[in-house]
Amino acid sequence: MLKLLFPKRFSLAKTFAITFLIFAFIIRLTLYIWSFNVIHFSFVNFIEIFGLGFIFDIGCLSYIMAFYAVYLLVFPTQFYGSKFDKIITNFMYAFALFFMFFSFLSELTFWEEYQKRFNFIAVDYLLYTYEVVQNINQSYPLPLILGILIIITFFAIKIAQNKNAFKFTFNNSNSFKTKLIPTLFWVILLSLYQLNIQSNQAEIFSNQYENEITKSGPYSFFAAYKKNELNYTNFYLTNPLNLSYKIIRKLIPSEKDSLIENSKSIERYISNTGIEQNPNVIFIGLESLSAKFMKRFGNKKNLIPAIDSLAKKSIFFTNLQATGTRTIRGMEAIALSIPPTPGRSIVKRENNDNLFTIGEVFKQKGYTRTFFYGGDGHFDNMNIFFSNNGFNIVDRKNKYRLNEVYPTKRSQITDDEVTFENAWGICDGDLYNKVLKEADKQYEIGQPFFNFIMTSSNHKPYTYPNGIINIPSGENRAGALKYTNWSFEKFFKEAKGKPWFKNTVFVIVSDHCAYSAGRSEINVESYHIPAFIYNLQNKKAEEVTKLSSQIDIFPTLFGYLNWSYKSNLFGKDINKMKPKDERALIANHRKLGLLKGNKLLILDSQKNYSFYQWNSKNNKLINTKTDSLFLKETIAYYQTAFDLFKNEGLKLN
Repeated sequence: MLKLLFPKRFSLAKTFAITFLIFAFIIRLTLYIWSFNVIHFSFVNFIEIFGLGFIFDIGCLSYIMAFYAVYLLVFPTQFYGSKFDKIITNFMYAFALFFMFFSFLSELTFWEEYQKRFNFIAVDYLLYTYEVVQNINQSYPLPLILGILIIITFFAIKIAQNKNAFKFTFNNSNSFKTKLIPTLFWVILLSLYQLNIQSNQAEIFSNQYENEITKSGPYSFFAAYKKNELNYTNFYLTNPLNLSYKIIRKLIPSEKDSLIENSKSIERYISNTGIEQNPNVIFIGLESLSAKFMKRFGNKKNLIPAIDSLAKKSIFFTNLQATGTRTIRGMEAIALSIPPTPGRSIVKRENNDNLFTIGEVFKQKGYTRTFFYGGDGHFDNMNIFFSNNGFNIVDRKNKYRLNEVYPTKRSQITDDEVTFENAWGICDGDLYNKVLKEADKQYEIGQPFFNFIMTSSNHKPYTYPNGIINIPSGENRAGALKYTNWSFEKFFKEAKGKPWFKNTVFVIVSDHCAYSAGRSEINVESYHIPAFIYNLQNKKAEEVTKLSSQIDIFPTLFGYLNWSYKSNLFGKDINKMKPKDERALIANHRKLGLLKGNKLLILDSQKNYSFYQWNSKNNKLINTKTDSLFLKETIAYYQTAFDLFKNEGLKLN
């Protein structure tokens, strides 16, 4: 059988296939050992993971083998071993080996950060080569790694030579008929995988680490590429659309809100009593700041004392949940106040201009609106999203990128304003300094301002200016957290000396947690983030313990300011929530969840769902009997959010 699949002309292909499968096994075994303390070990479990994993490795291999087999099939017999044949074959083999080793090694670094095989994050990062390459270069000894990869590739080629793989490939008389059998095998195998085998079919275990280890990294990558934007209707459970809108129109309004008559809309007029306040508003998005880093939630390392101190000085939301696991999910939730739509964030989608954002509410009240980012806002499509939705831009343009034209004003962070920068942009301290400068200018104009700031220092490679804190730059996240805290404290010390401070409210929310992986399909505790509203006039500090979502933070602020306004936002004023209204919408790339109390329902992209009881003490999910009303409500949130965006129901009139 092997001779039929690997005649002499296919000797090099056979060597490559064996090399690929060996290294795929080594990577899977490495991840298995790495995750040993969080998986359910048994001999049967081991066999299942590696057996199913081998099937996915074969599928991944078929994509390479099929194309090479076609080349071998059509290449004329009389030209075997010709100069052209040797150049093409040698180059293809060396390149394929190097790419394979690089891919496998990259999986280890990706796992270290996300505890996942390649997924939509890896796909997204390919679009922003500069930032990603710089991040890798600053996080790892890249020249050394490349040198090691070249050496491994060299020895792999030498092994193939010693096995006479090159000699047999170039010196044989295999006919077209002989080559047709292996070519058909690989092409048919490729077709079967392409048409029938999905990466998520590896997810047969209750433990998510085991599901990820089972997958093939490259296969998962291309699967994520194909499904980077999911049509909710095609992939998820649905209600009759009219029913979903009927449900959501009952869930979203508070008592005094007035819905418009359109039955497929969430537009409404929100009424608040009392004298309207119009302070300046500065939003600070804290990169990857999990609630568990705070003293209030049991952390004893004293990493962020300045942020900890806000718990006693502000409106502190102690049970607020992020909607996702990435910065652009946090931005989407906060700016659009919308449940996470499956696939990529709306921030990165087409036709995301002229939407009803929180910025539109500020516009109704006469505010300027500015987005601040310490890197190049081209990354993750941030500038395009914010500018096309009415925000001015302040960022650090990458000198290697072409100038882009935006409908609003774009201001540069100049070299003389920078003391330190890494792959993601300038350090938080420099960004805050720029915010202070711009706020001074905005104050002089005499118009209230809304500034949306996104920080980045608490992100790998965890680098920051030396000599500021007691942990060397680039060493670990603890150092990045301490620097985040230092720059945060310094910003507020300086802001308090500004004439605009007394009339400025600060909204401080994390974009997502630092770690999102877990044993269950959605790791509930990895969505818990801190949120504060600070410096509200005539309002004492308090803790708000209601279960709520990122999408609720600005509707709640508008309530504190006694604003009445037109809204097309899903978020609710947390203070107006009754116990039955408390909920959090938590999701990852494909799983969409609704958390209410200790009940969690998860929709997946196979038109299935799971219903759990969540134990908050040990973070375990236990399957429980389905609540049909809960299911319909979950579907209603996500189905209507998708429908409104897709059919331009979120567009400004």
